[in-house]
Amino acid sequence: MPVLKKNSFLYNLAYGAMLVAGAIVAAAALEFILVPVTILDGGVTGIAIIIHQLFGLPLGVLVFILNIPFLFIGFRQMGIRFLVKASCAMVIFSLFLEIFGRTNHQVTEDPTLAAVYGGILLGIGVGAVLRAGGCLDGTESMALLISKRSSLSVGQFVLICNVIIFSAAGLVFSIDRAMYSLITYFITSKVVDFVESGFEQAKAVMIITNEGKRIANTIYDRLGRTVTIIEGEGLISGKKVVLYCVVTRIELHELKRLIRDDDASAFMTVSDVSEIVGKHIKKRRAKRLPDFPDEGSSTTAAEAAEITVTQAEEVD
Repeated sequence: MPVLKKNSFLYNLAYGAMLVAGAIVAAAALEFILVPVTILDGGVTGIAIIIHQLFGLPLGVLVFILNIPFLFIGFRQMGIRFLVKASCAMVIFSLFLEIFGRTNHQVTEDPTLAAVYGGILLGIGVGAVLRAGGCLDGTESMALLISKRSSLSVGQFVLICNVIIFSAAGLVFSIDRAMYSLITYFITSKVVDFVESGFEQAKAVMIITNEGKRIANTIYDRLGRTVTIIEGEGLISGKKVVLYCVVTRIELHELKRLIRDDDASAFMTVSDVSEIVGKHIKKRRAKRLPDFPDEGSSTTAAEAAEITVTQAEEVD
C-alpha cells in the first residue's frame, strides 16, 4: 500500500483489515465450499479436517489447538510481531470456521467446481493474510526451521507434508477426494503467490544503503540469512553499500520491517527467484556474527564476495 505512510495509523489499520478479511475469506472457502464435499486443505488445517470428519469435533477449535506449537516455532524464527499477527489471524480464522460451520450452507455439490473455486477463494484469503504479515497454518513455520537444518527447501517440506496428508485422506475417505484435494492445493498455492505479490517462495532482495554494516548484522542475527556486500557508487549520492540476500516468502515482510527500522532512506528492490543452486537460502545461525567491513572503507567487490564465502563456511 504505497500511498500510505509506513507505520502510520492508517497504514497499520489497512494491513490489520487485510489480515482480518483474509482470515474470514479463507474460513468461508473451507466451510461453504471445500469441507461440505470433503476436500482438504493442506498442512495443519488438512489434519484438522480429517479429524473433524471422522470424529465430529469442532473444526475451528481443532485448527487453533493444532497450530499452537507452530506459533512458538514461528516466534523463535520471526519474532514477537509475527507471533502477534499470526495469533490474531488464527484466532479469527478459527472463530469464523465455527460461525460459518453452524450455518450448514453449501455453495455447490460438484467436487470439480468446489476444488477450483474453493482453491481460488482460499488462496485469496491466505495470500492476504501473508501479505499483512500473518499466517494461518503452522506448516511454513516448521518448514523454515527444517530447511535451515537439512537439504530440504521450504517448498519441498510443505509439499512432502501435504502429500502425506492427502494420501491419508485417500485411505480414510476415497482416492478421488485426495485427488481433488491435490488440485485444490496447487490452485491455492498459485493464487497465494499471486496475491502475496510474486510467483516464487524465494525472493532476491537488493538493498542500497548507508548503513550496510548494521543492516547486514541485523539480517544475519534476526533471520539467519547470509548477505553479500558489494561496494557501489551513486551518480549523485556518492559511495554506497549494496547488500544482496535471498529470503523466503514468509520472511519478506519481516525483512521489510527490519530495513525500514534500521535505515528509512534505504532503497530496496525485490525480485522473483526461479531457481536456487547451492545452500544460500538454508543457512544455520553461526556462533558469532561475521565481521563486515565498515561503511566508507575501500572494500572491493571481490573482497566482499570473499567475506560472504567465509560466512558460508563458518555457518556450515
